[in-house]
Amino acid sequence: MNTLHEPLQYQSGFGNTFASEALAGALPQGRNSPQRCAFGLYAEQITGSAFTAPRADNRRSWLYRSRPAAVHGAFKPHNKQLGELVAHPSPNNLRWSPAALPADNVAQDFAIDFITGLQLMAGNGDALTQTGVAIYSYTANTSMQNTAFYSADGEFLIVPQQGALRLRTELGIMDVAPQAIAVIPRGIRFKVELLDKTQAARGYVCENFGAPLRLPDLGPIGANGLANPRDFLTPVAAYDKGDNAEQPHTLIAKFGGALWQASMAYSPFNVVAWHGNYAPYTYDLRHFNTIGSISFDHPDPSIFLVLHSPSDTAGTSNLDFVIFPPRILVAQDTFRPPWFHRNIASEFMGLIHGAYDAKAEGKHGSFAPGGASLHNCMTGHGPDAATFEKASAADTTVAHHVKDTMAFMFETRHVLRPSTTALTLPTLQSHYQDSWLDLKNNFKW
Repeated sequence: MNTLHEPLQYQSGFGNTFASEALAGALPQGRNSPQRCAFGLYAEQITGSAFTAPRADNRRSWLYRSRPAAVHGAFKPHNKQLGELVAHPSPNNLRWSPAALPADNVAQDFAIDFITGLQLMAGNGDALTQTGVAIYSYTANTSMQNTAFYSADGEFLIVPQQGALRLRTELGIMDVAPQAIAVIPRGIRFKVELLDKTQAARGYVCENFGAPLRLPDLGPIGANGLANPRDFLTPVAAYDKGDNAEQPHTLIAKFGGALWQASMAYSPFNVVAWHGNYAPYTYDLRHFNTIGSISFDHPDPSIFLVLHSPSDTAGTSNLDFVIFPPRILVAQDTFRPPWFHRNIASEFMGLIHGAYDAKAEGKHGSFAPGGASLHNCMTGHGPDAATFEKASAADTTVAHHVKDTMAFMFETRHVLRPSTTALTLPTLQSHYQDSWLDLKNNFKW
């Protein structure tokens, strides 16, 4: 039973230091860890950066809870593991059709929640050295029941494609639907509930092992544009009450690439008040302020950057999260779709809604909502033949409104290794590379 008041409440702003209490007087005044906290609560700090990180990069929150997070049984291996990446990836372009959805009626099928429905698709780096990413798809037909999850390896960037989710976190509750995202910081406990019990859910997750995601600098764009800080929403404090507070839970941890579990005799959602800047947040991708050329040619796709995880190399990200939302193309005498290209970065792309303007449905398969593609470092890719022909003949003296679409890309500095399972999925399109074979030689002299 949901013991919290509706509608959900949020605090606005990215990276702000927030203060929130679900019970008046629960937040200490002037001292983070008083000798005795109000209402018999325990003070606990969670830090997402080194203690000595510069102030602008330091992330931590103080939590005031009915029991400390340390109160649970010993961890043991979980019966589900997430799979392994191939040792030697190929340079081939890959594309998957949407994952099959589990039955909506769980009485006729086994129940699949967010954790059991996670499927490792690709990744790079190493969680233990805090560099790189892991990319998953997920499907679910039921809510997590008396179960909480956290990743000690990285923060979870959740991108729903079908089905709205309720994310119950230690610091409060967020709802996130397709065309919005949610970010759960490393170590924050949460569970995923389906808001529509009649429909299965599907989407994508990128687990970021590197520096926490942040808004990019805008450089010559100036003070406004791309994702605006005020559109990011952080939940207010909320906690389980009454009988719900004493419900035994299973705590699942992702640690060192593996899943572990421990028993808890109570609900982990027992934070009555908190303050700090280490907190989950959600963002509606439709609020993104798209920038583009109003004369000719293409700006680089970095103009579509929502969030990024910086690396130790200036200007090069551990992870970029980029979107391709509805927009108006007005550049004249210009091939308007994304051009043919080879990148030093590697790209994992997904489609949330509608159609992607650089891919047509054809004999070699389609790029459909819920599907995905992987284009690794320096392998050529771009529009297929049908898209090329259409765009080459388009009248560029008139504007073209790209409507009813939302695609995204996880872009990384390191080669993405697909998982062994992803390469054996029935959804893998075996002839995707043939999409470019119909591009004929137009050279004339």
